[in-house]
Amino acid sequence: MEIPEFSLAQTAPSPTLADLVRRQAMQYPAAPALLLADQTYNYAELVTAIAEQAGRIPDCGIHRVCGKNLELAWGAYAASWRNLPFFPVDRDIGPLADAPLPPDSALLIATSGSEGRPKQVVLGNRQLLAAAHAANQRLPLGPGDLWLACLPLHHIGGQSILWRTAAAGASVLLHPDFSMPRVVAALQQHPVTHLSLVPAMLAKLLAADCRPPASLRHVIIGGAALAPALYQRGSTLGWPLRPSYGMSETAAQIATWTPADGPWQPGLAGRPLAGSEIAIGDDGRIRIRSPQLMLGYLGHSRETSGIDAAGWLTSGDLGHLDAAGCLFITGRADDMLISGGRNIHPQEIEACLAGFPGVLDIAVTGLPDAVWGDRIVALIVGDADETQLLDHARRRLPGAALPRRLLRVNRLPRNAAGKLNRAALRALAASQ
Repeated sequence: MEIPEFSLAQTAPSPTLADLVRRQAMQYPAAPALLLADQTYNYAELVTAIAEQAGRIPDCGIHRVCGKNLELAWGAYAASWRNLPFFPVDRDIGPLADAPLPPDSALLIATSGSEGRPKQVVLGNRQLLAAAHAANQRLPLGPGDLWLACLPLHHIGGQSILWRTAAAGASVLLHPDFSMPRVVAALQQHPVTHLSLVPAMLAKLLAADCRPPASLRHVIIGGAALAPALYQRGSTLGWPLRPSYGMSETAAQIATWTPADGPWQPGLAGRPLAGSEIAIGDDGRIRIRSPQLMLGYLGHSRETSGIDAAGWLTSGDLGHLDAAGCLFITGRADDMLISGGRNIHPQEIEACLAGFPGVLDIAVTGLPDAVWGDRIVALIVGDADETQLLDHARRRLPGAALPRRLLRVNRLPRNAAGKLNRAALRALAASQ
């Protein structure tokens, strides 16, 4: 099959996603690149398919696509072929800010907006490529490897898989979304080596007693805190879990734990990826300086996007570093509750209750209280005994952190990336 000509002289200073695919097509034209439910493309065939897709899109500035994973994958490949910024979404979020994009802009990602109006993170080819190389170095990925992609591609966790595999000459097994039976079948039928999950997805697989195949080397866990009980059960069953920390602003993971970092502990996200620096501010917030760091938010300069003159971004996440430089995540700064005059983070309580028998999912929030300030409310999915659960909490938590009320719910408000919607959680608690 004829491969369209490719020369770095014809591209932007930093290679695009399509450039990476074309490079692999010249080196490994017959290697599998993209596996779908009904078709498999090798790298040579994928280049031709991308060119065809690119010919159907107009030169219209930002190429926005609203759809499922397959449409978003083709949109990402085609936009990069045309050197157009790509904006994947799963719903109509209204018009974008009328603002010029920085040079080399490649990808826009809408933040979750769980506490307010979503912003659009602008990432360049250079940031996305740096993130792919750093991730592939920490969790080695190369030709012949297969990444099962079931995360939503309108989030950075999904888009980053396209970049990592294209940079490494590996292949993507693309699912339209997360389906526990479909993932179980894929793990049985394909030699999957890499997998990205949020904790809620892992919980469903473990509840089905799914065992990892011998080929599986790395399972990145991100998007939300990993409960100790979930880690313990997964590890006991042989799942090679790699808890990580990252965000859209850092082009996905910026720190990832591996066994080389020592025994895993709750909140441990491991060492920063190569080339990245992490520090902790006086207020406990995580600060990041990295070649993966975003160009800024759409309509904002780097300075108004929170990046200082020295290149540091102060996040909204709280954490600390141990003596070996490993990062521990303790929660979101804006999630902090004040109960009985003491600062209490919901994640501290959630980690305690998550391992109790009968608790399938757990979230903690606060409601206004004249005595306590924030009255701690725990929302529980599952059939755990309330009296025994509270006894468990009393033995492990300070008095100010004890839930004053337990509410049973059928499901918790989480987005597609598994993150709790804290505003919706408070509204749900108030309505009960």
